[in-house]
Amino acid sequence: MDYMKKIVYHSNYWYNDGLRKAQMRDMSGAVASLRRSLQFNRENIAARNLLGLVYYGIGEVPEALVEWIISKNLKARDNIADYYIKNVQASAKELETINLAIRKYNQCLAYCQQNGEDLAVIQLKQVISAHPSFLKAYQLLALIYLHTEQYPHARQILRTARKLDATNDITLRYMHELVQRKGRRRREKKKDDAVEYSLGNETIIQPKHSRIREMAGQLAVANIFIGAAIGAAVIWFLVAPAVAQSRADRMNDQMREYSEEIKSLEAQVSAQTRTLDNYRASGENAEDAAQQTQTTRDSYESLLTAQDQYDSPDYGDADVAETLLKVSRDSLGANAQAAYDELSAAVYPGACDTYFATGSEALNAEDYQGAVDALSKVVRMDEGYNSGQALFYLAQAYQESGDNDNAATYYQRVVEGYADSEYAAEAQTNLDEVSRAAQ
Repeated sequence: MDYMKKIVYHSNYWYNDGLRKAQMRDMSGAVASLRRSLQFNRENIAARNLLGLVYYGIGEVPEALVEWIISKNLKARDNIADYYIKNVQASAKELETINLAIRKYNQCLAYCQQNGEDLAVIQLKQVISAHPSFLKAYQLLALIYLHTEQYPHARQILRTARKLDATNDITLRYMHELVQRKGRRRREKKKDDAVEYSLGNETIIQPKHSRIREMAGQLAVANIFIGAAIGAAVIWFLVAPAVAQSRADRMNDQMREYSEEIKSLEAQVSAQTRTLDNYRASGENAEDAAQQTQTTRDSYESLLTAQDQYDSPDYGDADVAETLLKVSRDSLGANAQAAYDELSAAVYPGACDTYFATGSEALNAEDYQGAVDALSKVVRMDEGYNSGQALFYLAQAYQESGDNDNAATYYQRVVEGYADSEYAAEAQTNLDEVSRAAQ
């Protein structure tokens, strides 16, 4: 009995985790958590209904119907899944629109294989207009924009896709590719669309290999199965009243088999308990993982914004640097880190000059908070600016504002890091004064 309670407890834990992620629009994470909840307890009606809603939220209507029909078979009365199914059933026109959108999506894959990206773009715009939550359509459209180097359009589509599912692997990978390509565009010249080589006395011109065609070919195979699943789901939905009883009987037989298996596993309670404890430990780290995901997402967003500002004549180095300071470099991939390093090397020197001048003027005008704000940015960008002068002025600003702890910290950094500079002796004198005041 204690074993069964633990099963139910862990199923509810992963349901709550999936609910939290769904509220954050982390649909991929929500699907994973809810699937784990159902692995512990396949009769968790709340988890199954929520899984259907998550699928529906990213445009996967057939998968949503499957989960709701299973839920209704497990609990025929007082089940909100019945309400969801009736809503879809009452809107036959909407179901037909979704089915048509999926067929158009599959046609777009064929266009991509035939170098018909322009036709695919036109049709995909119609698809997302008719079915606004169809995540895969947004991703394919963004991929075409990336391939045709229409980066502003790709960025706009990827932002919309991220609103549907904030942590989808494909969306994040395309965002990473966008960052990489925009960085490479400033370093390299655009290459020709053909490869020319010699064979004997003849010159052969061969078209470049199209990545979009290759990926479209892979997606076409996958979408044959998707189309088949959709057709099966629609047929199943239409004949569900006739097969519901038969399915319910099979489900009851399976439940009896599972109950017997659980009884036979009673002797393995100790080993299973250790496994469940490991799941609990991984669950306690879920919040840290979510925070890390948010940091990574924000860093990529800030990097993209900084690159757009750098390409625009409306922003100066100080504006771009202000955005770059929001980026956590360690959360970026290798290519994005390279783009960040290149951009910071281009804008930080000029931004340091601007902020240092602003901070010095504020310090002379006894605007110590303004001096701290400006000079701290200089130190974050280049701690050794002017052989420690920025550090020294920042320490003075903190001292004059009454913050002796921070003043001592920065004076100490001047003394230790720039002992040969003209500011080291005065920094040591001020450090001694601050230390005596703290006693």
